[in-house]
Amino acid sequence: MSRTLVNEDEPAHMKRRRVLMDSFNPENLEQHQDSVRKLTRQYMDRLIDKGKVDLVAEMFWEIPLMVALHFLGVSGEDIDRLREFSVAHTVNTWGRPSPDEQLSVAHSVGKFWQAAGRIIKKMNANPDGPGWMHHTIRQHKLYPEIVTESYLHSMMMAILVAAHETTSNAAANAIRLLLTHRKAWQEICENPNLIPNAVEECLRIEGSVVAWRRRATRDTQIHGVDIPADARLLIVLASANHDERQFENPDEVDLYRENTTDHLTFGYGSHQCMGKNIARMELRIFLEEFTRRLPHLEIVPDQEFSYLPNTSFRGPSSLWVQWDPKLNPERSDPALLKKHHHFQIGSPSKDEITRRIEVTEVHNECDDVVRLVLKTPNSQTLPKWSPGSHIDLIIDGFNRKYSLCGSPSRKTSYEIVILKEPQGKGGSVHIHDKVKIGQLAQIVGPKNHFRLDESAAEYILIAGGIGITPIIAMADRLKLLGKKYIIHYAGKSKSSMAMREKLMLNHAGHLKMYSKQDGERLSLNVTTRDVNEGQQVYACGPERLLDELETIGADWPENMLHMERFSSQNSALNPDDEHEFNVMLKDSDIIVRVKADQTILDALLSIGIDAPHDCKEGICGTCEVPVLDGKIDHRDHVLTNKEKNSLDRMMTCCSRAKGSDIVIAM
Repeated sequence: MSRTLVNEDEPAHMKRRRVLMDSFNPENLEQHQDSVRKLTRQYMDRLIDKGKVDLVAEMFWEIPLMVALHFLGVSGEDIDRLREFSVAHTVNTWGRPSPDEQLSVAHSVGKFWQAAGRIIKKMNANPDGPGWMHHTIRQHKLYPEIVTESYLHSMMMAILVAAHETTSNAAANAIRLLLTHRKAWQEICENPNLIPNAVEECLRIEGSVVAWRRRATRDTQIHGVDIPADARLLIVLASANHDERQFENPDEVDLYRENTTDHLTFGYGSHQCMGKNIARMELRIFLEEFTRRLPHLEIVPDQEFSYLPNTSFRGPSSLWVQWDPKLNPERSDPALLKKHHHFQIGSPSKDEITRRIEVTEVHNECDDVVRLVLKTPNSQTLPKWSPGSHIDLIIDGFNRKYSLCGSPSRKTSYEIVILKEPQGKGGSVHIHDKVKIGQLAQIVGPKNHFRLDESAAEYILIAGGIGITPIIAMADRLKLLGKKYIIHYAGKSKSSMAMREKLMLNHAGHLKMYSKQDGERLSLNVTTRDVNEGQQVYACGPERLLDELETIGADWPENMLHMERFSSQNSALNPDDEHEFNVMLKDSDIIVRVKADQTILDALLSIGIDAPHDCKEGICGTCEVPVLDGKIDHRDHVLTNKEKNSLDRMMTCCSRAKGSDIVIAM
């Protein structure tokens, strides 16, 4: 048996991976969604009226195997025999069989090899057939020195085990985890948009791949422990997935966790799981079907869970669940069976990690400014937020970002203040004209890309117009901390300045206001003339104000000036003015071609790379990546001029390569 993709070193690994990975790209996986859903519904139909089943035996063992066979292009094989072979392969590779078990395990692995050979021989007679193994056979004929005949056998066996057993275990782990965290289960029953993120959170907390083998390539040291070259290592991915330095409250099931896709269950870099998006697809469809058809599902209490002893894969051998068939929603609503939710292939979209809220108060703050108070429909506790945080408000088809400006101590409500902008994209006008008390909407967040550094001795806070919203939250916090601060607030007129009365009441001794109508002008040169290293400057407002301030602060110490922009003015691409270039992903050893009408981020997402991102406008910094080589055409509003001149980082959502190639760490 040859080494397979998961266990071989360079240069062989990437040579093979490049010629074999096309079938795993998101656009090619899309065609499998309907067949996976159809298969899942067939199995659901068999058990829907039983009231009590072992989900592993009834569904989770067979469906991933059937999907794997379909993906490979294998048909009519004996499922029970392949299941026996798969278990033997796992025990042989990662387990510790007793002396009495070793001979039977070895025989089963040998028979698995023979079965793979028979399947490949049959496929060779029809190399143009569908499925990944037919594609691999065709690549073998084109590149026999890269995709060898022995490799065909090994990959047939490895893909069956990898695609089957890991997904089977992941499904059982996910259902068990969510049913034991009933609040999370109820949330995805009510809001299927959360299912993709729920899958990632389950993979993080209770992943089916908990550890993997590696070999040290050189002498090194970890926390004072010497690791010699060629030492055999067991890398415990499950530990990293619970690292409190990476995940806040890591042992909690948080369906709204934005960075849950940072988990390592699929690996990282050049060895990241090729089939990760197939697994995601299956798990999402499983959860969507169960939450829609059996929302009243429960775990059978007091059952004991057993696991196949091995170092790397983890999932219960059985998972008994129960429900009352008389309460099945489809009995009273047959149309339910015609519905389903379509999930985009790839990592979850952050725009879908939405929380339902209700508009409970509407206040006219001043001319063309309205303040909304938002609560969850059941008055649940909302996530904590800090000054500078914002939420995405999704209402009646509009999606807009608004800074939070109420009291962070209020656990069940958020407040946002919205300026009516007739020349805008329509969202603010709609909210002013149409939104009423009792209206339901969704929010994403809170997120904070404008975080207040509380360690400084003194602060200058500058706001223009509606830019006062994050600034007043900062002022409230600084007052609570007993810090020294001054607020400079400019507006067209006193009657148009939002939260003016609140500012005068709570920050009178720290406030300077400038009304253009009254001939008062905010001079940024004057207000920042005596700025010193012990101060921090925070500003939010229109582009003109921030551009002027950025010019004034060009020579200030790094990290003194902090600005939040409403939007980016140059984020749109004009393909006629752009050029194509290559992006080399150093960690993954992949070269991605970025077209003239694409951003780097779009090109990465199109081939299934889980690239972090948020605003897609170059104003939040979420998509920042280290640059190892190449010249950068910076177009963001995140990095300072000094940071841009260092040429060691860029924002993939907007910035581009100046030349034909650029190398990033990813």
